[in-house]
Amino acid sequence: MPFLNFENRHFSDTEKSEVLNALAALQESLSGKTAVLTSEERQQYGSVNEQNKLIINKVKDFRDSDPALSSPEIDWDEFTKDFESRNLLQSLTASLNELSRGLDNAKLMHDWDNYQASLIDYQYTKYRNDSGSPGFHTKSEELKQFFNRTASQNTDTTEAPKE
Repeated sequence: MPFLNFENRHFSDTEKSEVLNALAALQESLSGKTAVLTSEERQQYGSVNEQNKLIINKVKDFRDSDPALSSPEIDWDEFTKDFESRNLLQSLTASLNELSRGLDNAKLMHDWDNYQASLIDYQYTKYRNDSGSPGFHTKSEELKQFFNRTASQNTDTTEAPKE
């Protein structure tokens, strides 16, 4: 018997509601704080690579340790706010990326369960159709379109999903 129900962690109605409400609250909290950039703008402003981040960190270190050496032309309060916001956003992005990977992996497992169950149901439908059971012909014909029929040596035909 094939391995079924690999992923059996399901959401209750209450959990679904809580997750959607938490997501809505997060989106509301971040509204006005996110930016929409064009490809050109991302290319223009995205030039702060790792080396340049080291420069920013070093300037911040000098500002913190010896402010008298800092340029008076810089709004240092704004610099500090930008620096702190950037650190918060980097931390949030890392956490959300990790959460996203976990959600994608859980979805993949649910997809796998659905697919395996669907293959079993298709085999059952073919069996019932081949045995002349009423009502299975249309279902069998509808499902058959998703499979290639290939002949293997010394065996009956096998079916493999289309790529």
